Amino acid sequence: MSVNILAIGDVSGPVGLDFLTQKLRSIKKHYNISFTVVNGENASGLGVMPNQADEMLSAGADVVTLGNHTWSRREICNYLDDNRYIVRPANLAPQAPGRGLGVFTASFGEVCVINLIGRVNMPMESDNPFHEVDKILKSIDAKVILVDFHAEMTSEKIAMAYHLDGRVSALWGTHTHVQTSDGRVFPKKMGYITDLGMTGAIESIIGMEVKEPLEHFLGNPTDRYASASGAAKLEGAVFEIDENTGKCLSVEAIRVS
Repeated sequence: MSVNILAIGDVSGPVGLDFLTQKLRSIKKHYNISFTVVNGENASGLGVMPNQADEMLSAGADVVTLGNHTWSRREICNYLDDNRYIVRPANLAPQAPGRGLGVFTASFGEVCVINLIGRVNMPMESDNPFHEVDKILKSIDAKVILVDFHAEMTSEKIAMAYHLDGRVSALWGTHTHVQTSDGRVFPKKMGYITDLGMTGAIESIIGMEVKEPLEHFLGNPTDRYASASGAAKLEGAVFEIDENTGKCLSVEAIRVS
């Protein structure tokens, strides 16, 4: 038998969070989803507050993952220690609050969720994610293993895919906020997509109001970036997983607006 796993791309700003809470349950029903992972690191624009993480979990997320803006809202630090259903990148410093993975009980059995962060063009000190995930996998018994790789470079994400093919059920990229068209099953039956995309305002520059990022690229002085408003979209992917073997059978990128 197979189960459907839903992964949702970076929730960006209040518009993205509101749209997620409105749409998630109906999307889960439509795709017959058994487990849902949401990257929520931009729910505040930059970072996420504890109440926003609670909203995502209450809306139907089973686990919330993070990324390079993990520490942008320092209020999240104690929450990371207290709530096991939110995970930050595992390859951060060992003294960092929270945890980089979790093993959870789903309707089909145990599922492990691992969060990693890339190092290429990523302004955050971190250990080598390839070595870190190797260490983690030595201690994991769950058949279904899911990895959110929060990275800038497509080449780094694809390299991780070849590194983990046959060792995890699914690997998806987050961070760039632009959905890629390369969702597929790798040769050793791992599901993959380079980037899930974004959940946030359609008329925006990766979730931000257009004016200030555009001024930046024009070379002009800019003000503080602000989360965009208006009509929203939700992007992600559905991975069909064989619950007995943990192998991926199919990948489907989704977009709801």
